[in-house]
Amino acid sequence: MIAQHYKDMLGAKSVIREISEWSTARGKEIGYENVFDYSLGNPSVACPAQFTQTCLHLLERTDPVALHGYTPTLTLPEVRAKVAESLNRRFGMDYTADHIFMASGAAGALAHAVRCVAVPGQNIVTFAPFFPEYKPYVEGAGLTLRVAPPRVEDFQINFDALDALVDENTAAVLINSPNNPSGVAYSAETLTRLAAYLTAAGEKFGHHIFLISDEPYREIAFGGLEVPYPAKFYPDTLTCYSFSKSLSVPGERIGYLAVNPKAEDAAYIVPMCGQISRGTGHNCPSGLFQRAVAECIDLTSDLSVYETNMELIYAELKRLGFTVNKPDGTFYIFPKALEEEMKKLASALDKPAQRKQVKLEELQKEEKQSVHPTEKAKTQQVQKAPKKEAEPKQITPKAPGMQK
Repeated sequence: MIAQHYKDMLGAKSVIREISEWSTARGKEIGYENVFDYSLGNPSVACPAQFTQTCLHLLERTDPVALHGYTPTLTLPEVRAKVAESLNRRFGMDYTADHIFMASGAAGALAHAVRCVAVPGQNIVTFAPFFPEYKPYVEGAGLTLRVAPPRVEDFQINFDALDALVDENTAAVLINSPNNPSGVAYSAETLTRLAAYLTAAGEKFGHHIFLISDEPYREIAFGGLEVPYPAKFYPDTLTCYSFSKSLSVPGERIGYLAVNPKAEDAAYIVPMCGQISRGTGHNCPSGLFQRAVAECIDLTSDLSVYETNMELIYAELKRLGFTVNKPDGTFYIFPKALEEEMKKLASALDKPAQRKQVKLEELQKEEKQSVHPTEKAKTQQVQKAPKKEAEPKQITPKAPGMQK
């Protein structure tokens, strides 16, 4: 007998993955270069040449028995120390290696984080719009995901909705800044208010409410924005990070969980992660890639192409009449669907006699609004990944408490 729960999930597979599968199949028919695939969050820029050279150096000069062997249960201590040093230098924190746990990307870090601070039957609150895989991450740990509706005017936190969602059974609040899919980064004002809210809620319900901060897009910020570091604002914070976006290495599945040293029972959390790994199979992430990211800890790919693309797409969406917030970072943009126009069109198409006229009007409208062919070519050229390896960028240390 197979597990009915996962069998049922086959009828509600990830829409992102389904679009990716369709795009891949379509690419085989017409050539993948002719498919605009906006599904998986794969980077469109190359990893730094230095990362590739570091991997080669490790493969060529490190004892293969040691390099390819199991890492310690709590992951490599020298790598954890380098992550802690980088975070302390950039954000004015006081992590040690004991507060860092290397994981299989941010997904692996989140899988550990929710199990560290919650028990089956409790709930975790997040904010729309959100990465849809949060639902299986949370529910897979026996928890319930509660979703606060968005504050659509700016996609900062909708505090008005929190009181109806946070209760004595709430273990944590889960945030993602800069956000997938809105592209908005939470401001220092928002994070200060959230910290005060969680502190008061913890006192009201008689237990600490943790903040789980999912930050794979931290380095992709536009217009010189310094993205505020949530753990700087609230002691009970677990930070989940992936190098997938910053170094353009999503396939290597490497990231970390960082425990704020001021968090409740902070000394227990990383050792607990070692035990959680035993039950989830998320143990011992790649030793090669743990070592490689440690050597490239303050490097990024050339991420400037994402800002170039954002400016092009944002300007065109605005020209076409869409309501859309300009992203602070990530490589996503979240326009409001033209609902009234679509409803009007759908209503008209329900009447056969009107279909031909509506189609003609829509085609005429498209022709007027379409991008000039030469401009479209320029846009497509910008959006394609560079053929040569991009120059790495050095992460500049940020002053402690730097605000938006």
